[in-house]
Amino acid sequence: MYTLQIEHKIKDFGMWKTAFDRDPVNRAASGVTGHRISRPVEDPHYVVVELDFEQRDQAEALLANLRATVWNSSSAAPALQGVPTTRILESAS
Repeated sequence: MYTLQIEHKIKDFGMWKTAFDRDPVNRAASGVTGHRISRPVEDPHYVVVELDFEQRDQAEALLANLRATVWNSSSAAPALQGVPTTRILESAS
């Protein structure tokens, strides 16, 4: 299993979550098998998203799509602040 981990600052969690729920990249069609959203307890203006995939190339393709279309669009990502930090993780268990 592979996980695309995304971390970034946000203006407002409610605004961010509404945009996330609109799913502009069609997560299911992109191969996402599950996801988790976390927030640091000390920073309500920060979010960590983990998207799970069966194959590495699916994670890489979704990341490229996010960079090319979503993160550059104020309508698709209205609460995003700055540039997200990303990494693709491989399950070691």
